[in-house]
Amino acid sequence: MSPSASRCLAYLLLIVPPLVISFYFLATFPTAPSPLSLSRVPWARKSFPQNRAHEKYNPEDWLEEGGICGPPHGRTRYWLRGPKSGKKIVLIHDAGHRVLLYDLYGRGYSDAPMGAAYDAQLYVTQLALLLQHLGWQRTRIGGVSMGGAIAAAFVATFPIWSNATVVLVASAGLVESADLPRTAKVISSPFVQALTANPLIYAYLRRLASKPDATREPRAALIQELVRHQSAHLAGFNRAVSSSLRTGPVTSMRWAFESTEWAGRRVLAIHGTADHTVPPAHTSRIKTLIEAAGRNASTEVCSSSRRTEVKQEHDSNQGKAREPEERVRV
Repeated sequence: MSPSASRCLAYLLLIVPPLVISFYFLATFPTAPSPLSLSRVPWARKSFPQNRAHEKYNPEDWLEEGGICGPPHGRTRYWLRGPKSGKKIVLIHDAGHRVLLYDLYGRGYSDAPMGAAYDAQLYVTQLALLLQHLGWQRTRIGGVSMGGAIAAAFVATFPIWSNATVVLVASAGLVESADLPRTAKVISSPFVQALTANPLIYAYLRRLASKPDATREPRAALIQELVRHQSAHLAGFNRAVSSSLRTGPVTSMRWAFESTEWAGRRVLAIHGTADHTVPPAHTSRIKTLIEAAGRNASTEVCSSSRRTEVKQEHDSNQGKAREPEERVRV
């Protein structure tokens, strides 16, 4: 074989394989996505310790009426309270109204989809499927902390299902990544989450969760113990929390509060001045964004938003919440 022919053959061997591989990937039709794998939380109670602390502080049957809403993403545990003829409200209060409360994916007694990002899209879809399951066509809606951001995203995404009244209590959503403490960033990193999924480390977390914390005041200790037990024993809880911090409704939700769907709605935003989890100043920013969205909408009716501050911490709804409750009258 002549030298020129050898060079041509060498060039062909270098060029042809990459071209064939590139053509293969360009022409191949993508395979159908596999269904999401689910972590069944309520049906894995054998992993809980004997004292059943989660049921002590968060019993599944704390309200008699309720049920389970099925897939596609996973089962949602929900509870209902109040007269069936009452005005429908999602997670606000029960002053003669029909109230819907439920556990978010990855928390409490609801499932934890393993292949999903715990972002606003997932949680908005969860609520939409739940309302469809119950046959509710319109409802007042409100949320606390991350639930406030989910409520805002729901209003922006499904305005036809949301009545004119919206309540946001210590709402998250405007937290920037720079606002998160370095510890939260490290703990929510994929590397740390993969590390905590190791059986040995998972067992160590369970032992830590079994030790009571006597340094906190009773109400804070109760909440902290419930969080520790979920972290140590509920499959998918840690991943759900870390995903919510990185891609979920805790951060980067400005778009929801800027939606023109707020036009014509009455919004009550409540925030505790002693809140060290979500800065109270965020509620002022939310008020500004919602009012601007109402003014910019192509309608003569602008949204009416009201901001109220009370001297409470972030978890005031868990205890002495009478003052905020009196303000949330629909």
